[in-house]
Amino acid sequence: MKIGRTLISEEEISSKLAEMGAAISRDYEGKDLLMIGILKGAFIVMADLSRHITVPVAFDFMAVSSYGSATKTSGVVRILKDLDTEITGRHVLIVEDIIDSGLTLHYLIKNLAVRKPASLDLAALLIKDGIERPPLEVKYPGFSIPNEFVVGFGLDYAERYRNLPFIGVLEEE
Repeated sequence: MKIGRTLISEEEISSKLAEMGAAISRDYEGKDLLMIGILKGAFIVMADLSRHITVPVAFDFMAVSSYGSATKTSGVVRILKDLDTEITGRHVLIVEDIIDSGLTLHYLIKNLAVRKPASLDLAALLIKDGIERPPLEVKYPGFSIPNEFVVGFGLDYAERYRNLPFIGVLEEE
């Protein structure tokens, strides 16, 4: 597999994250914000997004699996690493790199909601178009993209390509 083409440039990503960060800063002014990154993909998105947020923010991470090394979700969600932080009464913002089938995220939101956060919202850099998925309200959306397998900016194929500073479309060699 190799990068076929650039879908979203480094500059476009930076601009979108600045826009998202400004909105998050306005909405969470004076609130106890906890950002939860979904590992491994969201760590780069969360790091860069957080630099555009002007309110104090705490961080935690969860690791979930529904892909393995495949390019399509299996639909079976496993929590590999749970939160270290108690979220009851806190304003929680889940940060995702990409929303694909939405099955993993739907499961995760239900799992976190029972822990009684003050609010539970979602930020996602990428949302795939044309996919039937459970209803998900993305309060801070980044880009809508076609239903193609993409890598870069945290997204991988078999643990490779996460370090690319742009979003690229993967194609067979």
